[in-house]
Amino acid sequence: MRSLRKTWPFHVMLLPAVIFLIIFSYIPMGGIIMAFQDYKPWLGIGGSDWIGLDNFRYLFEREDSVQVIWNTLIIAVLKMVFNLLVPFLFAILLNEIRQVGLQRSIQTLVYLPHFLSWVILGGILIDLLAADGFANRVLGMVGIDPIFFLGDNNWFRFTVIVSDVWKEFGYNTIIFLAALAGINPSLYEAAEMDGAGRWKQTLHITVPSLLPMVIVVGTLALGNVLNAGFDQIFNLYNPLVYEKGDIIDTFVYRTAILNGEMGFGTAIGLFKSVISMILILVSYRLAYKWAGYRIF
Repeated sequence: MRSLRKTWPFHVMLLPAVIFLIIFSYIPMGGIIMAFQDYKPWLGIGGSDWIGLDNFRYLFEREDSVQVIWNTLIIAVLKMVFNLLVPFLFAILLNEIRQVGLQRSIQTLVYLPHFLSWVILGGILIDLLAADGFANRVLGMVGIDPIFFLGDNNWFRFTVIVSDVWKEFGYNTIIFLAALAGINPSLYEAAEMDGAGRWKQTLHITVPSLLPMVIVVGTLALGNVLNAGFDQIFNLYNPLVYEKGDIIDTFVYRTAILNGEMGFGTAIGLFKSVISMILILVSYRLAYKWAGYRIF
């Protein structure tokens, strides 16, 4: 009670967020029971037939649902790899710029796309990558036939991954720039006195110093390996690319909302949530083991 008298303002400050979390995250968890029912909206949860694990069996028996899981893994893993590699390299290159004004200007320019929603960027990309859009006009100038970036299964994944990396790499660079700022300058001074140039300093000081942060970011990203980006895919995909571009979240949207298969959609969402929880626990354990990182 003595401690509570000192900290009650902080508890009051947290109260709105806790209430929001309870209403929108914990209370809706009661709907998980639909995953085990042949749910009919007009009958409700209490009146719908109980079918046990049939929805989960159906999930792995349907050819399109298995393909969706593979699509999600492929897109999410490639996004995770390139959203780690590109910011890492860009932070090192940006750190080599000695003119502070130029460095900050570049930082500002590459951060900006992060603050644009996929609704806006989706519309822009649809226009740019259309058959008669700017990108294909440029390709035509160099003798390359038009590419249907958002309508060809062979190009859709590439377009999704590249556009996501372009949008997020500037913001993700912040983490590595912060890690670079923490490197002891005396290490560079000692290396310079020993005759090491900028390349040798980067190779033997900068990169090893950043590796613990790379391990932390990489392992923590494992928890989101089933989140391939609903906002982006939903705003860019179309029936022509369902085979290679449909992911778990968009599949749930189409089955549960558009087709009315709410029990099946809930089963898919529950399957994804359980796997994601396991991956988050494993990733935190790996981050603590390899880099000494822990939240609590």
